[in-house]
Amino acid sequence: MRKKKGWPYSFYRMHKKISFISLVLLIVASIDSIRNLPTAALFGAHLIFFFLLAAIIFLFPASLAAAELSAMFPEEGGIYHWVTKAFNEKIGMLAIWLQWINTMVWYPTILSFIAATFAYLICPELANNKFYLVGFVLVLFWGLTLINLFGLHASTKINGYCALFGTVFPLTLIIVLTAFWVYQGNPLQISFSLDKIIPSLDSPSHWVSLVAIMASFLGIELAGVHVDSIKNPQKNFPRALFVSCLFILFSMLFGSLAIALVTPVKEINLVAGIMQVFTTFFSFFGMKWAIPILTLLIVLGTTGSIINWLISPAKGLLHASKYGFLPPFFAKVNRYGVAYRILIAQALLVSVFCLLVFLVPTVNAFYWFLTTLSTELYMVMYLLMFAALLRVRYKYKLPLKTFRIPGKHLGVWIVGLLGLFGSLLTIFVGFFPPSHIEIASPLKYATMIGAGNLLMIAPVYLFYLYKSHTQIIKLHKK
Repeated sequence: MRKKKGWPYSFYRMHKKISFISLVLLIVASIDSIRNLPTAALFGAHLIFFFLLAAIIFLFPASLAAAELSAMFPEEGGIYHWVTKAFNEKIGMLAIWLQWINTMVWYPTILSFIAATFAYLICPELANNKFYLVGFVLVLFWGLTLINLFGLHASTKINGYCALFGTVFPLTLIIVLTAFWVYQGNPLQISFSLDKIIPSLDSPSHWVSLVAIMASFLGIELAGVHVDSIKNPQKNFPRALFVSCLFILFSMLFGSLAIALVTPVKEINLVAGIMQVFTTFFSFFGMKWAIPILTLLIVLGTTGSIINWLISPAKGLLHASKYGFLPPFFAKVNRYGVAYRILIAQALLVSVFCLLVFLVPTVNAFYWFLTTLSTELYMVMYLLMFAALLRVRYKYKLPLKTFRIPGKHLGVWIVGLLGLFGSLLTIFVGFFPPSHIEIASPLKYATMIGAGNLLMIAPVYLFYLYKSHTQIIKLHKK
């Protein structure tokens, strides 16, 4: 998934107007994620086709949809308010729950990436050791949770620079080194013939790559909250969006290709693929001394960038408490103003998800399953967001001098239908297991994904019951 709240969003919200360049950097730094590259690299040259497809049916539509919804409800931004305004509070609660629970499923993947990268400082073989990964992830996540409990947040600006050094620099470096690798005529693991680039579209195993690629773009809707903070949004926001989305698209595309070109598909490790290819490059170019330096940059950068994310999902449940869907017990804050009970609850939940690694045959299987489940849950939220876009355009009048999707109603329908199609397609193909990973039989895998989705969404019904129950009690008291 993707980078979430925190810097640079909170940093730029302090400024009244955002320049064009600042907005481009804001979007890029918040979405680009180096950890998704190995997952996409599994699919070789096919990823070129699917990256371009994902940009058309999801990346650009999601950005434009969120921009218009943010502009329409600037005082009440966020998925809960967008969906509530379009439909009702119950569906809004479902949307915000999906945004929160998918993050809980996603955390073990980003933390596993940090653990596997750190292993290259001590013993690279540990990247495939389940006990090491689980131990490292639990210690790191609970440690970060405790820091947030005491309100000891590092500067958001410093964390932002950590994220840039841990993402943008390695991304650029891997692409440059790959260019030198190809230029010198070194062996390549994939070819670029037309039949390799355009897959056989009747094969479900080929479509599975769409899940990995969509996961690289999750969270792009967050850019829309700044639409009213830039000068001349109708002109500058689409331009900034186009430029930043192109950069995200091509950096992720070429970064994934770099891994696919250098590493045989059967040897790609989803949690350590980045360090695999960097180790190959640095060994070949006589730069082994740079491996520890780059490892530290990626570990510190990724860790620094998630410190502020820990508190953000908790705000989603605070919304639920505010509107009566959650017991006041979870809304209690400590003397530092932190909803500590929610933070503890999410740490316990993430710990349970981490233990799933012992139920699947390999670390790659664990990583893929949680990535797919997180993406599926997020896509259901996007279905609600695109449906809300189509609904509010006819339900409310747009304020004057605000951002609107170009093309009037036709433009909105094109964006909405493309987004709905992309989200539904991703959910559908997510039920098929990848052929490159030993995980489960197709039937068992589909059952696991289906059961996972139902299990994660089911608690919303309990929230509905709780609110109805409290409303009945209030009526009786009156």
